[in-house]
Amino acid sequence: MSYVAAVDHLHGLALELAPSAARRKFDLAHMRILAAALGDPQGQFRSVLVAGTNGKGSTAATLAAICSAAGLRTALYTSPHLSRVTERIRTSEPGAPSALVAGPDSRAAHAPARMRASEPSFEQRMPELAEIPEEEFARLYFGIDEVAQRLVATGKLPHGPSFFESLTALAFLYFAERKVEIAILEVGMGGRLDATNIVEPVLSVITDIALDHREYLGETIAEIALEKAGILRPHGTLVALPQLAEAERVIRAQARALDVRCIDGSAFLPGRDCANAAPEQPSIAPLRPNHYRVALGGERLQVRSPLAGEHQQRNLALAIAAAVALREAKKPAQSNKGCYNIPNAAIEAGIANTVWPGRLEFLPPNLLLDVAHNPAGATALRSALATLPAHRPRTLLFSCLRDKDLAEMARILFPLFAATADRAQDCIVLAPIDNPRAASLDDLEHAARALHLTAHAAESPTEALALARRLTPPSGLIVATGSIYLVAALRDAILQP
Repeated sequence: MSYVAAVDHLHGLALELAPSAARRKFDLAHMRILAAALGDPQGQFRSVLVAGTNGKGSTAATLAAICSAAGLRTALYTSPHLSRVTERIRTSEPGAPSALVAGPDSRAAHAPARMRASEPSFEQRMPELAEIPEEEFARLYFGIDEVAQRLVATGKLPHGPSFFESLTALAFLYFAERKVEIAILEVGMGGRLDATNIVEPVLSVITDIALDHREYLGETIAEIALEKAGILRPHGTLVALPQLAEAERVIRAQARALDVRCIDGSAFLPGRDCANAAPEQPSIAPLRPNHYRVALGGERLQVRSPLAGEHQQRNLALAIAAAVALREAKKPAQSNKGCYNIPNAAIEAGIANTVWPGRLEFLPPNLLLDVAHNPAGATALRSALATLPAHRPRTLLFSCLRDKDLAEMARILFPLFAATADRAQDCIVLAPIDNPRAASLDDLEHAARALHLTAHAAESPTEALALARRLTPPSGLIVATGSIYLVAALRDAILQP
């Protein structure tokens, strides 16, 4: 069976998320039954679980890049994807040297860069995190489908696996076949009942928590935090930063109940006296990437991340703290595997080489893309836009899903692009997206009218981009945001031939 057939079949499973679909109750027992029938591939590699509302993808991508730079056979599992479903499943290329050492006392893990001058630079030998090949995706997908059908036919499963369960099982099989040493797994939604949560993680990482997916996770920050804390394990390790008070209380209570070791990543945030330095190479992007120094192991660690926005500093701090925790991890019981050799130079190289598109991503000549899809993400975007020159004209290109807080996102972002006497060239362009969960054009226009703002309308993202380009002066900036599906449609239209 072909890759196209596999993707078509998989997309048929995604209909469960359509607004008209009956609400499905997820149960980790079903995922465990499927995994057991596949040989429990998730037990054949060590893993890190990354949960949270915003920033978990950036944190996971940065940590995976760090591990790959250190020479580990690394896997990365993320969701959703921008253009191709294979983007979600990545591994470092074959033949990458192993960085797993015999025990926690390896001096190489902490050796200063000046002592490694004779070694090739980590940038030069950093393996690529490559997408799963299409033929491998198809082979594994239909193998899983065959097993699932047999489980349903014999009454071991009440129904076939969901879209996300199928993809997660596929990722686990692929990672086991590739004999990865560490898999960085981004939780899809929540944590407690997420399909990824059948692993036994070396570390659990929780990024910033805010209101999102309330129909599944709960109506309050505390309820959502409880779901995220479901990735903790008895006597395990948690890497986090201080949260909103409601979330902090819940996470700390769960950690105490499970005797979890808590690592605060705050030490790797830039200090108040640490200004974001100018990049070594001039950039045409309107927002500066994050360049600063932090202290680590008696050295000054150079943070040179291509990810822009002050909010990324929290994700970077979590990735650094997780990398340090991995290299200090105790040897697991009944295993000859020790801690991971992740030198400071590899942390620097991984951060510098992180690839995570759609996050304050600039596409010349004047388009800024950001996947902010909830009020917390919109607030982070607003903070980033506040650093732009006040005189620069700007256009908002916006869309979102129906199940998001459209009114609140509009309140946060729309006024920044409202035409006024001193900003007469600013404007707002709205467009629906091709998704069964998409907000309609009427919904989007109503959100603008509720704020007494005028907005232009288009029938599709590509038409909206053409309109925005006509309305925006040459010196202006177009900011496209509100949904990952909008960003994906625009990137495909621009970057694909």
